[in-house]
Amino acid sequence: MQLALWTYEGPPHVGAMRIATAMEGVHYVLHAPQGDTYADLLFTMIERRPKRPPVTYTTFQARDLGGDTADLFQTAARDAYERFQPQALLVGASCTGELIQDDPGGLAKALALPIPVVPLELPAYQRKENWGAAETFYQLVRALAGPRAPTPGSQRPARDPAQRPRCNLLGPTALGFRHRDDVREITGLLAALGVDVHVVAPLGANPAALARLGEADFNVVLYPEIAGPAAQWLERNFAQPVVKTVPIGVGATRDFIAEVARLVGVDPAPVLAQEQSRLPWYSRSVDSTYLTGKRVFIFGDATHAIAAARIATQELGFTLVGLGSYSRELARDVRDAAKQYGIEALITDDYAEVEAKVASLEPELVLGTQMERHIAKRHGIPCAVISAPVHVQDFPARYAPQMGFEGANVIFDTWIHPLMMGLEEHLLAMFRDDFEFHDDAAPSHLGAAVETREAAATTSATEPAPAAEVAWAAEAEQELRKVPFFVRGKARRNTERFAAESGVATITVETLYDAKAHFGR
Repeated sequence: MQLALWTYEGPPHVGAMRIATAMEGVHYVLHAPQGDTYADLLFTMIERRPKRPPVTYTTFQARDLGGDTADLFQTAARDAYERFQPQALLVGASCTGELIQDDPGGLAKALALPIPVVPLELPAYQRKENWGAAETFYQLVRALAGPRAPTPGSQRPARDPAQRPRCNLLGPTALGFRHRDDVREITGLLAALGVDVHVVAPLGANPAALARLGEADFNVVLYPEIAGPAAQWLERNFAQPVVKTVPIGVGATRDFIAEVARLVGVDPAPVLAQEQSRLPWYSRSVDSTYLTGKRVFIFGDATHAIAAARIATQELGFTLVGLGSYSRELARDVRDAAKQYGIEALITDDYAEVEAKVASLEPELVLGTQMERHIAKRHGIPCAVISAPVHVQDFPARYAPQMGFEGANVIFDTWIHPLMMGLEEHLLAMFRDDFEFHDDAAPSHLGAAVETREAAATTSATEPAPAAEVAWAAEAEQELRKVPFFVRGKARRNTERFAAESGVATITVETLYDAKAHFGR
C-alpha cells in the first residue's frame, strides 16, 4: 500500500457505490467506520447529483470495537430495509471495515429479508475502484438474471422476424466520464439501424430490469472496465453475442455500425451516409496542417486511452509519443495497442511516474485525466481531459458525449482548442513588444506555470547565476521568448547544456543559435 497525494482510483467499495448509485431500487449497506463516509461527496459534489447515494453506513467508532460490531451491522441492515424498502440489497465492508472480519454476507443472510441480498467480497488491499464496480455489477447480474438462465446446452430460440432486434447497453455508471450522454448517442445510432435498446445497465436500471437482461438478442459493452465480466457471463449462460467495438472516434463509430449491422442482418450504408461529424472534414482541410505531427502523450483508463490513440494517429495526424493506463486489469490491451505505434505502454497508478514520463517526452499536447491536467499545467503543456478521474467541470450540463459521431465532434473541439490557444499565445509572445500587448500577463490557459517560468527567466537575466550554472544575457532571454512556449523549456535546457559543455559562462544570442545548430544536426 502506498500513501499518495492523488489517486487514480478509490478503494473497491467506491466502485460498488458507483453501481448502487447508478441504479434504482438498490441499497448498499456498508460496514465502515465513521471516517469512511467521505465517498458521498464524490456524487453530490463532483457529479452534482440532487440526492445522496443509496448507502447506509454502520459508522462504528473506536469504542464499538470492544463490543458486538456484528450486531451493529445487522441492526443497520434491518433498519435500511425497513426505511428504504429496496428491491435488492448489497452488503459489504469498506477497506477499514474489512479488517474486522465480521462477514457482512453471512450476517445479512441470517436476517432472512424478503428481497435478494447480494454479498460483496471486495479485497480492498489488492483491488481498486473499477474492479469493485465490475465485480459488483457481475454479482448483481448473476444473482438477478441467473434464475432465468436456460438449461446448459439448450439452443437459444430464434428471434421472431416480425420483432425488431433488441440489445442491452452495458457499463454506464454513476461518476462515469460522460456516460449519460454516451448512452443517448448510442441509443440514437442503434435506432437508426433498426435496433431497440432493451435494458441500459447499471445506469437507470432496477433489479427487475437486470433479471430481464437475457431477453435481449445481444449485448453492447460500452465500457469494458465495468461490464466485461458481466457480458462474458451473459454470453456463456444466455448465448448472447457481444459487440466489443467501443464507438469512440469516427473510425471506431463506423466499425461499430458495421459490426451491429452484420449481427442483425441489415445494410449499414444508409446510417453511414448520414454521418455528421466535422472531424474528418477538418482533418483534410488546409488549416489542419498546424496539427499534423503534433507530439501527444495519452494516459487514462484503458477504454478511453486506446480510443484516443487511434483518433490521434489516424484521424488527426498527431504523433503518439506515449500511451499508458492505470487500468491494470486491461493492461494487456493497452500494451498491445502501444505496440502498434512502436512505443512501450506505461502501466502505473503512480502519478509521479506519469509526470516523470511527461517531463522526459516533452509532448506538445497531453490527453489524460484530471491529474494529467495538473501535471501538464505545471510543465506549461496544453492538456485535454479524456478519462476519469475527473472533476466537476467534466460533468457539463450540456450534451457532450464521447461516443458516436457527435462524440467525435466534442472530442475534436476538446482536443484542438488547447492547441489553438497555444498558437494564439505564441503569436502574442512574438509580438509582446508591441504597444498593444501586455508583456506581464501569463497565458490565460496555463495559469501560473508560464508566469512563474517567465519570472524565473527575468530574474536570471538580472541576478548573478549560481556558480554551477550558466548565466543568460538579457538579449538572449529576449530571443528565447520568441520560441513557442511548448518547446521553450527544451530549448532552454539544450542551450544551457551546450554552453556548459562548451565552457561558455554567459549565454548570448550567438550561443543560442549555435546550440540550435548543434542539436539540429
